[in-house]
Amino acid sequence: MQKTRLLIAALGAMCALPALAEDAAVTKHKEDVHVIPPSAHTFTSNVGLFSDYIFRGISQTGQKPAIQGGFDYAHSSGFYAGVWGSSISWISDGALANNAGLELDTYFGFKNSFAGDFTYDVGFLRYNYPSGTYANPIPANFAKADTDEIYGALGYKWITAKYSYSTGDTFAVSQARGTGYFDLSASYPIPDTGITVGAHYGRQSYKGNSASNLKATGADPSYTDYKLSVSKDFSGFVFGLAYSRANASTATGAYYKVLNRDLGRATAVLSLSRSF
Repeated sequence: MQKTRLLIAALGAMCALPALAEDAAVTKHKEDVHVIPPSAHTFTSNVGLFSDYIFRGISQTGQKPAIQGGFDYAHSSGFYAGVWGSSISWISDGALANNAGLELDTYFGFKNSFAGDFTYDVGFLRYNYPSGTYANPIPANFAKADTDEIYGALGYKWITAKYSYSTGDTFAVSQARGTGYFDLSASYPIPDTGITVGAHYGRQSYKGNSASNLKATGADPSYTDYKLSVSKDFSGFVFGLAYSRANASTATGAYYKVLNRDLGRATAVLSLSRSF
């Protein structure tokens, strides 16, 4: 009986040896594998076609189509920077310059989350209009369209409040330092549908002597705008429909009435965009 027990124990030890060897091999294999950590740097791009380029409730293309696109860099720390461009016509349509058909924006900032569902975003944005030959002299109360803004935003889940502050001439209105735009937006993705619905309220408030002079002539550049939107993602291609309206002045000689068009009129915009 004792011999039988010893034989069984020996056989058991021999059977265990391959398993132990296999475990050792697996352990060694795991140690040899080089795990590549995720990159701290992210590069993305985007392109889109729009039936109208609406910015803060105002058509930038004379109610005609636009093509847009951009490149972005983001770091895991929250820092980001990018460049974005679009076709435009409003500067030339308003006879402020000839052949001004491009907007090219550059920006950088820092954004992150805190306390769970809260987010913040602070940064700098320059609106560049590099093409076109401006009138000489430029009419009183007006300036080149290039604009610098600093901004800050605070978000909670799908609601965001943002304020942009201009540091000088603002979208062709001269001496407009302190001009601001308040943006309250909601964007809600409906679960498991690829559909996102949105709503927006904005207020553009111009400051400075030039804005006061324009207001005195009935061409007040300050206004309020609204927008409702819906989009659907089809395998990375996003189809969008938005309804926009601004109560910008259309009095004779008004800032937002160009070529007899109300640039802030109620309008629906169709879009197709893709990010890479």
